[in-house]
Amino acid sequence: MKILVTGGLGFIGSNFILESITKFPNNQIVNIDAELDGSSQLNLVPIKKNPRYRFVKGNITNQKLVDKLVANSDLVFNFAAESHVDRSIMSPDNFIKSNIIGVFTILESVKKYRKKMIQISTDEVFGSIRRGSATEKSLLNPSNPYSSSKASAELLVHSYIKTYEIDAIITRCTNNFGPRQHIEKLIPKTILLAINNKKIPIYGSGKAVRDWIYVQDHCDAILKISQKGKWGESYNISANNEMNNLKIVKKILGILGKPINLIQHVEDRPGHDLRYSLDSSKLRKEVNWKTHFRFEDALEQTINWYLDNKNMFHKASIMLKSVPWKDNPK
Repeated sequence: MKILVTGGLGFIGSNFILESITKFPNNQIVNIDAELDGSSQLNLVPIKKNPRYRFVKGNITNQKLVDKLVANSDLVFNFAAESHVDRSIMSPDNFIKSNIIGVFTILESVKKYRKKMIQISTDEVFGSIRRGSATEKSLLNPSNPYSSSKASAELLVHSYIKTYEIDAIITRCTNNFGPRQHIEKLIPKTILLAINNKKIPIYGSGKAVRDWIYVQDHCDAILKISQKGKWGESYNISANNEMNNLKIVKKILGILGKPINLIQHVEDRPGHDLRYSLDSSKLRKEVNWKTHFRFEDALEQTINWYLDNKNMFHKASIMLKSVPWKDNPK
């Protein structure tokens, strides 16, 4: 199979490519990435010379380029997205371009060449969940420009499924963590600040709850959905590891042997969602998927990866001082 991955130099996209190229030795993978903030060629150094992998630098809003790549592919996995909530609050325009116009561009190509597509979305489209968990039928209720742009993309995909009868699936996942994650995210930022003995800012009380999943489990779910999922459907992906941000940071400090007085509570984010939660029973039943990594083991593996690769993030750890908002739980 010929696979097109968009945004494959990013955190989840790069892990997905590494997982795919290992599990499916006959697949060919083309990766298009604009190499904007959050993308890095370092993420895919292990397969740079692999004959089954090809990188194309480009933006998913470029219709001519996307047409060419989609025409020569069987299946498109769209990971490309602006994903930092804080940056979306301060400057939403890039989120509209990448997360809405970019998806529209891909959909036009998929429609034109009758290809299949999997749109990678997020639990944030449901907004803050007071009780219970969001199912695939729950109302979209985004709270910020980032989640609104992802919800808009979902609506576009649904419209192309209904109007043009394209084959597409939407996946939504909870908070990912693992190797190669951008340092603006909570877990890598905490690790890098802690090993440099710097203060770790946490929004408000730190009681915002997220459900955490190891990125390799997420990638495994996407692969299974691409093989066994029903086209035209959406699937929630979650690991049942709900935990507040303060507890996560304390766990990291404990593993690193650092004092909790490194924690610094700061003013809360505007419109901060207090809890995300997804019900993934549909996925577990229809696709027979389950997680393989215990949270505690995966967190230690993640910390060890950053310790082993800290030279890659020397400049990044310095840049953390200039992060405009103080904490991002996503």
